Amino acid sequence: MLIQNKFRKYRVLTVHNRYLHRGGEDTSFESVIELLRSNGHEVIEYTRNNQDVLDDLSSWKMGLRTVWSQEDYERLRQIIREKHPDILHVQNFFPLISPSAYYAAKAEGVPVIQTLQNYRLLCPNALFLRENKVCEDCLGKLFPWPGVYHACYRDSRAASGAIALMLTTHRLMRTWQNKVNIYIVLTEFARRKFIEGGLPASKISVMPNFLDSDPGFGEGKGKYALFVSRLSSEKGLDILFAAWGKLESKFPLKIVGDGPLTDWVIQSSKDIPEVEYLGRKPLSEVYGLMRDAHFLVFTSKCYEGVPMTVIESFGTGTPVVAPNQGATGEIVADLQSGVHFNPGDAADLAVKIDWLVAHPDEIAQMRHSARAEYEKKYTASHNYKMLMSIYENAISNP
Repeated sequence: MLIQNKFRKYRVLTVHNRYLHRGGEDTSFESVIELLRSNGHEVIEYTRNNQDVLDDLSSWKMGLRTVWSQEDYERLRQIIREKHPDILHVQNFFPLISPSAYYAAKAEGVPVIQTLQNYRLLCPNALFLRENKVCEDCLGKLFPWPGVYHACYRDSRAASGAIALMLTTHRLMRTWQNKVNIYIVLTEFARRKFIEGGLPASKISVMPNFLDSDPGFGEGKGKYALFVSRLSSEKGLDILFAAWGKLESKFPLKIVGDGPLTDWVIQSSKDIPEVEYLGRKPLSEVYGLMRDAHFLVFTSKCYEGVPMTVIESFGTGTPVVAPNQGATGEIVADLQSGVHFNPGDAADLAVKIDWLVAHPDEIAQMRHSARAEYEKKYTASHNYKMLMSIYENAISNP
């Protein structure tokens, strides 16, 4: 992933709280580290893992730690004194590290970059999703009480209250305004939402996720649709299966992934002969399936960031069928790099899939448009230049 040598070489302290179940944010964190190291930058990793606290976040100790972790504050200050990084780049501080990481960096005179892969600073469950529908009830509120009332995090009012306490405390302390030099968001849609939620517009830069390597352009000769995702309720699996039950074309669908709804997917697949569940697959096999697929179906009910699955699909030249909402409505250009369907509408999704199956010439054109989008926006080379500009800005304008 070596790109060019004209940029200054930085020493970067990266901070990330890994999730209990590996997801896109963990992948993004690792991709940025590899991008930096392969281009001659020194990277110091500071990570915590939610495996360390399998007890419920609703415990009062964990609730307080979410607001402020003195342990991580002291550790990070010590690391900064010993290693002298140029930048502190935070991917995720929740729940163990806390915003105390910002204060540790500021105490030692180090600028802070925060990547925002989700909406945690605006919404207790980070997804703007409640009862499988988009919800913005907490947006703009000093204390996000609707999220507590509806137990939006882990179906627990206590756990949701811990997040609400963290958000309110740091809003009152003006942490988000004063302790972060630059926020990185993934789309213009996300930028607008964070500005609406109170973050300073001048501190928000847009830089999407990217792929470490080229997945290779495919020809789509497999005569099937593909769904690749974590199998959980917010990913819209009910919409997917309902749509496939309505198809006139009876087009085959392959599903890749695992998660809380794996058993439900296995059972539901038995009722629709065209649906085949393949389980979890290594990335190399996923890329092969994408290259051969006619199109990828993405049915998430929440706003999402820049889903890795979508840009991987673009990289293989495979068009994407996606809801016309949030980031996917922005990323996927209707009738160019894919097709939009009405969010949550299984009947409309079925209509759009039947249309695609009946129009192979249009799919062929979309394949080239999808690949062009990848080459324009989602390569390591393109994003490296953007990241270096952000680092330089943070250091030059403290």
